Amino acid sequence: MIIPIASDHAGFEAKEKVKNILEDLGHMPVDFGTRSDDSVDYPDFAVLVAEKIDEGDQDLGILICGSGQGMCMTANKFPNVRAALVYDDHSAEMTRQHNNANVLCLPGRELNDEELRKIVTTWLQTDFDGGRHERRVNKIHDLTENK
Repeated sequence: MIIPIASDHAGFEAKEKVKNILEDLGHMPVDFGTRSDDSVDYPDFAVLVAEKIDEGDQDLGILICGSGQGMCMTANKFPNVRAALVYDDHSAEMTRQHNNANVLCLPGRELNDEELRKIVTTWLQTDFDGGRHERRVNKIHDLTENK
């Protein structure tokens, strides 16, 4: 699967690691930047990945900044994006199973290599349960459908 990925300067190091994890799992990361740890504005990079998901060009994306919060807030401004801030493998599983999250937001300054690998692997290998959860996800989508 092609997976767009981006970070700001605080998430740059983690992004480079996640790209390798994606490749190890047989996916193709497409890097939308940033390209160094020089200071940048996270919304500029979150938008690039969120647009790909919102427009249906790709199914899943990954965003990384220092806390993960800014990327998540920005991505969730797009009507077809369900971005989730994930700190552990349990929340990675739940955001896919129950919320059908399509953008994984990670706190680059908070996670070690093992945690990154576990979260990314769990998130990508977990399917949406549908059922009662689909009704709820549809209600989220309805909030932005006619705006």
